Amino acid sequence: MSLQNKTIAFIGAGNMGEALIRGLLAAKTVTPQQIIAHDVRADRLDYLRQTFGIRTGTGQADVVILAVKPQQFTAALSSLGSHPESLFLSILAGVTTSRIERELGGQPRVVRVMPNTPALVGAGAAGICKGAFATDDDLQTAETILGAVGIVVRTEEKLMDAVTALSGSGPAYIFRVAEAMIAAGREQGMSEEMAKQLTLQTIFGAARLLVESGEPPDVLRKKVTSPGGTTEVALKVMSDRKLMEIFRDAIAAAAKRGQELSGG
Repeated sequence: MSLQNKTIAFIGAGNMGEALIRGLLAAKTVTPQQIIAHDVRADRLDYLRQTFGIRTGTGQADVVILAVKPQQFTAALSSLGSHPESLFLSILAGVTTSRIERELGGQPRVVRVMPNTPALVGAGAAGICKGAFATDDDLQTAETILGAVGIVVRTEEKLMDAVTALSGSGPAYIFRVAEAMIAAGREQGMSEEMAKQLTLQTIFGAARLLVESGEPPDVLRKKVTSPGGTTEVALKVMSDRKLMEIFRDAIAAAAKRGQELSGG
């Protein structure tokens, strides 16, 4: 889906908004003049204008990206004015398409997105779903925008809380594993820098191998695990401590919290 001649307005210009702006421009999906950013922080707008050459302020747009904090959602919409022909792309965590539709009134076209923070380095994962009045073309537009900073998966809205729990919150799980590995390396006598270097490259390399080999994680795990070796002993400790159950319960708890926040 080409975005040629389409104007994109960002309502809220924090880290995720900047990631999308950077990705869209780097991929040459749009030009700087096609982007408008609006934020309550004047210094933030100055930074974006100077860094990317985009426009700032308010104005009509073909696509309006709602990128404020969920608690600022109602105030942000009230400041929008009328955008009857716009597609609304929402990255508001826990805010349903039906709620946005009610707030906007009429029959607005809304696509809900759950991105994650690796979008900041062009390696994001986003789930998207459409509201009652959005079209397949609108989904394609959302895919084009989010595809500039990572992969995009279509889903039903009933699964968006699960998407939030798995990939939206997922980077924090990996960061926690990294913290644990670095701490364990220190306990084994490594320096902080040595433990950090080995941990980060191990996580990066393992992720790249998963993606590029196309082999399932269990197959790759078995290739590393020699009978009676060090990896087998380590994995047994994880199994005895019920690591799989910990992740299952953690993701289920996050999904449940998402449902609570969205009023589901």
